[in-house]
Amino acid sequence: LLPTQSPHEPWDAKQNPPMIVTREYTINLGKAITGITFKKRAPRAVAAIKKFAQKTMKTSDVRIDVKLNKAVWSKGIRNVPKRIRVQIQRKHNDDKDAEEDLYSYVTVVDTPNGFKGLGTNVVDQDE
Repeated sequence: LLPTQSPHEPWDAKQNPPMIVTREYTINLGKAITGITFKKRAPRAVAAIKKFAQKTMKTSDVRIDVKLNKAVWSKGIRNVPKRIRVQIQRKHNDDKDAEEDLYSYVTVVDTPNGFKGLGTNVVDQDE
């Protein structure tokens, strides 16, 4: 936030340009699908991932990787994984007609040792 900006004002891209950044998060999908009808669980989980990415990266354009979609749907429409580890990249939009100049790209991260002790990690850019 800028010194003159209250925490309730919308974020302004012209005054405070965002960084291109990559972070890893663990999303608890169990919260998002508790009490949801069986046949709507996997679609609701994908929507929850998109909503999480919008909130954390402050971009309305969120793109889901095919592998992440397959990981959510891996156990079927009813038995969605309780937690999933994702990598969210905020990137420049190359499309000229785009409303926003940034978008978020969400991919799945392998966690062979489980989710214990994994917090939010900032991934170094090697590009």
